[in-house]
Amino acid sequence: MAYQLYRNTALGNSLQVILDELTQSFLNMYRFCDNLWTFVLNDVEFREVTELIKVDEAKIVDCDGKNTGSNTTE
Repeated sequence: MAYQLYRNTALGNSLQVILDELTQSFLNMYRFCDNLWTFVLNDVEFREVTELIKVDEAKIVDCDGKNTGSNTTE
């Protein structure tokens, strides 16, 4: 499986630590499908230097930054 390629990298280890922490607190759902990560978090706080924004639910979608052969131009 493709997910095993990054499993023993610094990124894979960091992601595992973060997922372990999130599953104990805010993480409602996560999945990985077609090189796309989706996370749904509950009771989230976003902090900027002077701002604090609280939301009931946040959805984070992350994809591979490598060019996958699509027809995009740079």
